[in-house]
Amino acid sequence: MDLQYLGYFASIFMGLSLGMIGGGGSILTVPILVYLFKVDPILATAYSLFIVGLTALFGGIGYLKKGEVDLKTGFIFAIPSFIGVYLTRAYFMPNLPDPVFSIGAHPISKALLIMGVFAILMLLASLSMIRNKKETQKTEMSSTNRFILISLEGLIVGGITGFVGAGGGFLIIPALVVLVGLPMKIAVGTSLFIIAAKSLIGFLGDLQKQAYIDWRLMLTIAGIAIIGLFIGMFFSAKVPEKTLKKGFGYFVLIMGSFILFDQISKIN
Repeated sequence: MDLQYLGYFASIFMGLSLGMIGGGGSILTVPILVYLFKVDPILATAYSLFIVGLTALFGGIGYLKKGEVDLKTGFIFAIPSFIGVYLTRAYFMPNLPDPVFSIGAHPISKALLIMGVFAILMLLASLSMIRNKKETQKTEMSSTNRFILISLEGLIVGGITGFVGAGGGFLIIPALVVLVGLPMKIAVGTSLFIIAAKSLIGFLGDLQKQAYIDWRLMLTIAGIAIIGLFIGMFFSAKVPEKTLKKGFGYFVLIMGSFILFDQISKIN
């Protein structure tokens, strides 16, 4: 029971991150569900899509009211992302064998592979947030090439989202800032709308396959995360972006390292 209370408390930070930087918080949801609520990793990826999607939707609406969402760019990115996440959840995940493969005499289960990939993504995301980046010079490109690049990244992010149940904000925002040239604030708001749409569509793919869904747990965690999201949106203008990103980056680095070592220890 104590772990569940800790899980509810941790859910606030998931929403807080989404509200402040438009991503990152979603990669906390699966570990919270698996380690604190003892949800099976495969089912946790489905629950994560719903929780992250609903939380991000509230955040996206908040940024839209402030005029900080580029709906046109979001639409271009989102369509291929929808395809990637839906196909992954509805067809690829159910047909993935369990165990997936073996390393010598050690079988690698589907749950172990998901959590292992998830941990690696967390480590990569944390490093991208910790390291100092100089102002990126925007590369001039034709509208056609830009459209292709945005669509391709949308498809890739959608597939990753479907596999590990993360919103993909840590991949979406760099694409919006570097490829499209959106200001950071606009990128955050646009990212939340993209995360919301593709996560909820991915969850629809799971509804076709999952025999049992704990709606009470999902709605409770989502409600707490939404509170954290609005707190994050309030402080987003007050906390320096570099300080916020670095602090969260170190936190994700620690969590990702713990999960990776934990999964490696389970290989027998």
